[in-house]
Amino acid sequence: MDLTWSDEERAFRAEARQWLAANVPDRPLPSGDTREGFAAHLEWERTLFEARWSVVSWPEEYGGRDASLWQWLIFEDEYHRAGAPSRVTQNGIFLLAPTVFAYGSEEQQRRILPRMASARDLWAQGWSEPGAGSDLAATRSRAVRDEHSGGWRLSGQKTWTTRGAFCTHLFGLFRTDPDAERHRGLTYFLVPLDAPGVTVRGFERLDGDEGFAEVFLDEVFVPDADVLGGVGEGWRVAMATTGSERGLTLRSPGRFLHAADRLLDLARTTPGGPGAHRDRVVQSWIEAQAYELFTLDQVTSIVEGRQIGAESSLNKLFWSRLDISLHETAVDLLGPEAEVDTPWSRGFLFSLAGPIYAGTNEIQRNIVAERLLGLPRR
Repeated sequence: MDLTWSDEERAFRAEARQWLAANVPDRPLPSGDTREGFAAHLEWERTLFEARWSVVSWPEEYGGRDASLWQWLIFEDEYHRAGAPSRVTQNGIFLLAPTVFAYGSEEQQRRILPRMASARDLWAQGWSEPGAGSDLAATRSRAVRDEHSGGWRLSGQKTWTTRGAFCTHLFGLFRTDPDAERHRGLTYFLVPLDAPGVTVRGFERLDGDEGFAEVFLDEVFVPDADVLGGVGEGWRVAMATTGSERGLTLRSPGRFLHAADRLLDLARTTPGGPGAHRDRVVQSWIEAQAYELFTLDQVTSIVEGRQIGAESSLNKLFWSRLDISLHETAVDLLGPEAEVDTPWSRGFLFSLAGPIYAGTNEIQRNIVAERLLGLPRR
């Protein structure tokens, strides 16, 4: 791969760095998983959109800059370097949007993407259900054809919907053919959360944040226009979304590169120095660099027209483990101070969810073993 940047890319970096320096809030925003914090983050999201930094790699007609994937990586690098707020729109712009670009009709793209980019519509992910967490094919929520109305009636329950208490829409899988095999008979629906028959019940996590929600659907009508990718094609479409979730769009290298730099700063300023944690600090920094190189290789493949496929599972295994080890090292450096509510302690608690969301690491190891290493299923 070519690790040099063109004049155009260097100019793009300079423009992004200058804008972020002038506009990133001086103080950290409250957690985006609280009602107050979510509202504050939305103001930031709309500031990004107005300056066309919200979705830089999207076409201009949808609010983007027609930036290349390389430029997107540059922006993500500068975004995390500047300590900018986390993106509360990420389930839409990083997970659903690539799927809409790949499988959505022109009408769906024109209707959905501009409102997503401008944070007018906010999307929650409706994957998990009671009894169907990591086993997405075990989805039991159903959709029954309503010929009279030209659409579908959805019933069931979705749980662990991140920021679902604050979102306006949900995307998820529903079973349209109960007699089909597990991975068949599923359809990908886009559901407004204010539709009659939808009940959103928020609940607090252990840290007190209230953004998680259970979503109950009782004969909720969804028109044919809100089927994404075709009836019965849900598994194939959902795999595109999970590929984005496990791959580079959800966790760009900048997130870990600059967390590793902050870890080095913490080690230098900790009384007594890094001491016994020195090797762990260095290892975290090295792994963050390795993750960047791995991602650059993936982007090279994408730009050259190759599909990533099961490699996204390898990607997810790497970043989820790195996130824990990096934050765990910081917490150990802080010692008793880590018991105070700090960015490092909150980051550590959140990192522990990494091996679970986006498909548990146990499942990802099976995928890597079978599809990349060619090992037998049994």
